[in-house]
Amino acid sequence: MKIQAFFESFLMVINEMSPYLLLGFLIAGILHVFVPKGFYTRYLSKDNKFSVLWAALLGIPLPLCSCGVIPTAIGLKNERASKGAVASFLIATPQTGIDSILATFSMMGLGFAIVRPAAALVIGICGGLLVNRLVPADDDGGQSGGSCRVEKGSRLCRVLKYAYFDMIQDIGLRLVIGLLLAALINVAVPDEFFLTFGSHPLLQMLVILAIAVPMYICSTGSIPVAAALMMKGLSPGAALVMLMAGPAVNLASILVVRKSLGRRFTLIYILTIVVFSILFGLLINAIGIGAELSVRGADCCGMPIHKPGISRTICSALLILFILIALSMKFFSRFKRQEAVNGTAVYTVEGMHCNHCKAAVEKAVGGLKGVTAAEVNLGAKTVTVTGTVDAAAVRKAVEQAGFEFKG
Repeated sequence: MKIQAFFESFLMVINEMSPYLLLGFLIAGILHVFVPKGFYTRYLSKDNKFSVLWAALLGIPLPLCSCGVIPTAIGLKNERASKGAVASFLIATPQTGIDSILATFSMMGLGFAIVRPAAALVIGICGGLLVNRLVPADDDGGQSGGSCRVEKGSRLCRVLKYAYFDMIQDIGLRLVIGLLLAALINVAVPDEFFLTFGSHPLLQMLVILAIAVPMYICSTGSIPVAAALMMKGLSPGAALVMLMAGPAVNLASILVVRKSLGRRFTLIYILTIVVFSILFGLLINAIGIGAELSVRGADCCGMPIHKPGISRTICSALLILFILIALSMKFFSRFKRQEAVNGTAVYTVEGMHCNHCKAAVEKAVGGLKGVTAAEVNLGAKTVTVTGTVDAAAVRKAVEQAGFEFKG
């Protein structure tokens, strides 16, 4: 009976989220292809409050995770974006995205869908202004890095590939894990579990922070987990803390930011996310946003208990199919051995988690003098370099892009 209830809960979560996820992925693909690469840096170069504002506004709709945003932010820095704009972009972007905004609306209601990007905007702006004021010009690391490579093919094909292959390769596994955890929570966690913390919402937030900050949490995959926890008595404020702080920072990103942008920058980056996430959590608890979600009982996240319509079933089937194709190709790529042949060398690079990381390493290494091609195998964590270049130059390019060179 428990197994049947688990699968029913899992399918209900997928049916609720799939239309919004497919739409969000498509919009993200359109933004990726049609927005010129220089558009962002054009408005971020001045060392003032307006560049900080633009960085947060431009970063919010982008579907970049906390690892993928790092090489992008370093790339902005190399194109002379101000350090405050880099901080604002780095903080605001991974907290949300067009796909996660739509998924938040589908699972947690309009209030959360509005508060989440608004909080990301405020936190990004505050962090950027603090960095502009407190971080001197010689304490921002001095590292450089690559941005995304130029893509080939028709725009329609590039949109569809990015939306339903690249993005799903990046977040698909974490999304599936989030869906499974949400279903498991609905079935296994007692309804009264979080009620013991009911009179201590701040304690709930601190517990969530201790769990979420070190982990790698996807902004979209965290939504069903947060909604399921609210069904078990977690306060809306603590759920918001999980949605904001979890995707924005993790242990790996902290180490990379520390190395690439400096210690003081990193300290402001972490404290801004943690402190303002708690403040916004306390605010929505006081306002009452999301309170209705925690009293909906067995009707998971407000989802109808009847059978889904044909459109939702088709969307769910398409989403599952895209996930299976993208993840299976990523999985099997791990076993594709890359042997060095005449004129090539294979190096191991740690810290690459998504296609944005892949593009950053390929551009950083591919731009070296004497290199004719650089190809990353994301699953195997390797880069195959064609041309005449020594390992020291490759190491320097990889580390300047914010990744760890293993030789």
